[in-house]
Amino acid sequence: MKRQELEDICRTEVRFSEIDSMKRAWHGSFVTYMEDGRESFGRHYPGIGYADMSREGIYAAIYDLRVRYLSPLRLDDVARIHTRYVYRRGARMDFQYKIYREQDNVLCAEGSTTQLFVDAEGTLQTDVPPFFKAWQEKHLETEGTSPL
Repeated sequence: MKRQELEDICRTEVRFSEIDSMKRAWHGSFVTYMEDGRESFGRHYPGIGYADMSREGIYAAIYDLRVRYLSPLRLDDVARIHTRYVYRRGARMDFQYKIYREQDNVLCAEGSTTQLFVDAEGTLQTDVPPFFKAWQEKHLETEGTSPL
C-alpha cells in the first residue's frame, strides 16, 4: 500500500515579538510558522532534517514560497501547523501548509514551498542526493516497489 501523504502537525503560540501594530501576527511570521512546520516534519520523518542534510554537506534553499492569508492570529493564539510533503520528481522538496487557529479551528493561512538542493559552495544539485533518495524509498515505498 502506497503512502499517499506524509504529514506532520505541530503547534506554536503567537509571541509578542510576532505581532504588528494591528495586534495581529505580522504577515512575515507566517513564513516562520511554515519553517517551524518543516523542522517538525524533519523530526517526525528522520533523514531530511536540517542537521541531517548538513551532515551530508547539502542544504535545501528556498526556491519558491507562497502564502495566502485568510484569517488573523493574535497574541497568545495557538497556531496549529499542518505540513504535508508533496512528491515531485527531481532534486527538490515540496511542502504544503495549512495554519489553523487552534481554539476555533479556523484556517488562517495556507501556502507552499519548493526547496532545491545546493552543496556547501552553493552549487545547485541536479541529481537527487543519495540521502534524499534513501529517505524517499523508505517513506514513499509501495509494497515491494518504489514510486521513484
